Amino acid sequence: MSKKQNSGAGPMQFIFRIVQGALIGLGAVLPGISGGVLGVIFGIYKPIMELLSNPFKNFRTHVPKLIPVFIGGIIGFLGVANILSFFLNKYPDPSVCLFIGLIGGMLPSLFREAGEQGRSKGSYISLIVCMCVIFALLIGLQMFSVEVVPNFFWYLFCGFCLALSVIAPGMSFSTLLMPLGLYTPFVDGIGHFDFNILIPGGIGALVTVILLAKAINALFDNYYSIAFHGIVGIVIAATVMIIPVNSFLSAGSAVVNIICIVVGVIIALALDKFNSGVKVE
Repeated sequence: MSKKQNSGAGPMQFIFRIVQGALIGLGAVLPGISGGVLGVIFGIYKPIMELLSNPFKNFRTHVPKLIPVFIGGIIGFLGVANILSFFLNKYPDPSVCLFIGLIGGMLPSLFREAGEQGRSKGSYISLIVCMCVIFALLIGLQMFSVEVVPNFFWYLFCGFCLALSVIAPGMSFSTLLMPLGLYTPFVDGIGHFDFNILIPGGIGALVTVILLAKAINALFDNYYSIAFHGIVGIVIAATVMIIPVNSFLSAGSAVVNIICIVVGVIIALALDKFNSGVKVE
């Protein structure tokens, strides 16, 4: 990057990375949102995956730059997420629409990044196939929702889903857990530091990272365009599926939802512009 961009580093970039990490933490816990997607959008996903796949090799080069992201992630996941969870419970549709606007506003930059190494016919096929698979998966989960009794095994599964939502962009762990009735007890357990939930959830997340991080990182190294366009397809499908269609049936709520989407798009464009100005490779 240029010297001008490097001069924008320091305290301002540190704060900005904390904000990005907080949004990723929020994305990891809020319904329908993927922390991995926001990580990709903010340009943080690749270094995180490089660190997770080769922690000893990349520790000295990656950890100093990612410390503010991790700090923000903890703040977003454990702190601010509790506040926004209130708004999701009190005003669920406008809150979700705000995030729809945020993700939708970032899609152009996501598509640009997907084409950094060119586009092929396989890239577009990957986009369409991944989009259709996610549509089928999420529609199927909605049609055949099953309630389960939370226990140690199911909280291991919750940890698996949580880690998957970070290392596999577009996969929202809430989307997988809500149809099973596991989302609320898992998030409540995290918020109240219930070790009966934190321990199995942490084990599931750690095992998932160890087993899948290296494979997913290798996929991007060898098939960047195809993998990234697949992510774009996943993001489009996951975003469409969380649109609160019923709330658009009345004029009043439709206006509020549209305003929230527009605000989300404006925030996304502002974040993208600011990110391009302070981002240091």
